[in-house]
Amino acid sequence: MFVNRRTVRIEWGDCDPAGIVYYPRYFAMFDHSTAMLLEVATGLTKYQMTKHYDFVGFPMIDTGAKFMIPSKFGDDIVIETTISELGKSSFTISHKVWKGDALAIEAHEKRVWVGPHPDDPAKIKSKPIPDEVANKLRGKTTVDV
Repeated sequence: MFVNRRTVRIEWGDCDPAGIVYYPRYFAMFDHSTAMLLEVATGLTKYQMTKHYDFVGFPMIDTGAKFMIPSKFGDDIVIETTISELGKSSFTISHKVWKGDALAIEAHEKRVWVGPHPDDPAKIKSKPIPDEVANKLRGKTTVDV
């Protein structure tokens, strides 16, 4: 499957009073990493994807993480993001956070590709992931950004 890696420097605003990353900040980083994975795979920003593929987005329906090593202000971490499962309209993302050679966090997200509900445009409804996108995500490419 397609893998995207990005280096993130931990900023002061990411940290709690103990000087380590406040755990919800990681979920914001993971959300951005998911968007970056799809952007790099498709060559389109999330906004461009919504227009090109006529969909609303890919909301999260499940998430979790195992925290093994903390990070603090000034640390550089690498977030490695990949699709671990690809269904008809849903996909599961795997995130691994590395501090140097050490695995610091393992996390997952399950998301659904959605468009406007055909009977009520104020609502959303799952729709199939376009074949073009699915094929790109199945590629065996690793990209560092």
